[in-house]
Amino acid sequence: MYNPKRFAETRLDVLHTLIAQHPLATLVTHGPDGLAADHIPFEIGAPTEAAPFGVLRAHVARANPLWRLSGTQVLAVFQGPSAYISPSLFAEKAISGKVVPTWNYATVHAAGEMKAIEDRDWLLAFVNRLTDRFEARRAEPWAVDDAPKPYIDALLNAIVGIEIPIARLDGKWKINQDDSAADRVKIAAGLGAQQADAGIGAIMQARLPIAE
Repeated sequence: MYNPKRFAETRLDVLHTLIAQHPLATLVTHGPDGLAADHIPFEIGAPTEAAPFGVLRAHVARANPLWRLSGTQVLAVFQGPSAYISPSLFAEKAISGKVVPTWNYATVHAAGEMKAIEDRDWLLAFVNRLTDRFEARRAEPWAVDDAPKPYIDALLNAIVGIEIPIARLDGKWKINQDDSAADRVKIAAGLGAQQADAGIGAIMQARLPIAE
């Protein structure tokens, strides 16, 4: 992706946090029928010697031909908060009118070689981890063990795991870095006041200059 240095985010913990908070990725592949994109929730694993940027793990339906592309290069795109930015939020609008709308966003691109995993123990451990993570926010969490074992066994036969040791990890935080500190403060405040845009507003707030 086009990523000027001023927009680039390179801190591994920040990139992993966005993936963890926005786990549904667009996984882009290139197979016999050309380009394809699937939407899959991923788990981000810690870096290893073989994967210094971390490891992505997920599962797909066995009927999905995606896993048969094991051994090929893929790209997972994680979209964080985003928001439309009105010209009305810039000081220049009242001075010369020379300002146009823009869009703020944070995104992470993770690339690497995908491999398919059919090991039943791996799959069961993975679906337990993924379920426990997302059920933890509920007052009465559901667990995989709540379902009948034969039912789960049958479903495990119907899925395939995928793992992507990340070879390249790119982060882009486009949050008005080209504009004045005063404009950035005003825009962040405006976004924070709008519930739908509060996520990108919080990201901007965290990057504002420290007042002296």
